[in-house]
Amino acid sequence: MTGNIATRLLTSIMVIIGSSMLVFVIMYILPGDPVLQMLDGNSTTPEAVAALRAELGLDKPFYMQFYEYFISLLQGDFGQSRINNDLVLPKILEHVPATLTLTLVSVLFSVVIGITLGVLSAIHRNGIIDIIARFVGLFGISMPSFWTGILLLMVFSIQLNWFPAMGSDGWKTLVLPALALGLVGSGFIVRLVRNTMLEVLGEPFILTLRSKGLTERAVMYRHALRNSLIPALTMVGVTIGELLSGTVVIETVFSRQGIGRVLADAIMSKDMPVVQGVVFFTAIIYVAVNLLVDLSYKFVDPRIRRSH
Repeated sequence: MTGNIATRLLTSIMVIIGSSMLVFVIMYILPGDPVLQMLDGNSTTPEAVAALRAELGLDKPFYMQFYEYFISLLQGDFGQSRINNDLVLPKILEHVPATLTLTLVSVLFSVVIGITLGVLSAIHRNGIIDIIARFVGLFGISMPSFWTGILLLMVFSIQLNWFPAMGSDGWKTLVLPALALGLVGSGFIVRLVRNTMLEVLGEPFILTLRSKGLTERAVMYRHALRNSLIPALTMVGVTIGELLSGTVVIETVFSRQGIGRVLADAIMSKDMPVVQGVVFFTAIIYVAVNLLVDLSYKFVDPRIRRSH
């Protein structure tokens, strides 16, 4: 068990390092000069450009830039924004609660909608509930989150005036963006839970349980559903990563102030320290969540607990 956790921790660290390196390379090769954007037409003489590039360390070879950047990260120094000189870490910490709240509520929507419809779809196979559940699943998978968000805005904000169209103050501003993101994740969970439940219901032990006199409710929810949760847990871990990345678009559509919006603005201005800091922070969250999901398997499935 300890060895398993150590292996997962090592893998997680490698993922964080790899993602940081990948983002650094992408930002390095993107067209555009951040020095010219920082000067913004003010004193863009070759001497001024060269002086600022030397001050920022951009005149050094690529490997030296990455080495210095990564050593600073390990020391907790995320650097300063090249646009307004704000410290990156406080900026991230200021906006991360809004994004985490949005992500967690989206995951809650995804899990509740996905598991509920997936189970009902399997129980009422080929019935009207099954058709509705499969439609919801197909809709969630097929439609981009920004399109779903705009559709929800048009119906529930503009037409019905139930929820505000934008902002990040109060629970009402959270419902529509969380639902737009949650429908994406629920689409995958619906299909996965439905298919897994149908497979489990065809297993010999289900027939044995029924022959012993267990009620259909007990067979479905105490045994069949529990055996279907392992794939669903895996999908929840993947879904959290998808929803975290989806906040970049959704926070822009709904004008919410979160790290997704910060990342989008930083990419547009090629503010490398901010982009790298947000990605590094997000990678830590994603890896931590998936590590917790891996460790939760043994509590859901006793067979995994006994094997360790």
